[in-house]
Amino acid sequence: MSKKLFHKPPSKSDLRAHIDRDIDAFLESGGEISAVAQGETALEQRKGPLQAPLFTEPRATRTPLDDVVAALDERQQAKRGKPQPSLTRNRRPRKKVIYDDFGEPLRTVWKDD
Repeated sequence: MSKKLFHKPPSKSDLRAHIDRDIDAFLESGGEISAVAQGETALEQRKGPLQAPLFTEPRATRTPLDDVVAALDERQQAKRGKPQPSLTRNRRPRKKVIYDDFGEPLRTVWKDD
């Protein structure tokens, strides 16, 4: 049994046909389509751009975090001061797959990075 993982998106002609069917169904059920003049708006007494309700709540006080930032900086400096452990003695060869120009695997090789 094959299960589709991806579905094909509808084409523009499919979308147009779907919209046409919806319009026909709307008109058959007694609906009307009225023409609206260019530049006409549903907003009454529009005097300017719509005002979004930004910054309506009072300004919040900020919490000083100087001690938290200082502790983070101190921890970071402590990490930098420690020498990193040597990783060379624990390195193992890794398997690497060699592919041809078409993306097919040809062979595997072991690499000592």
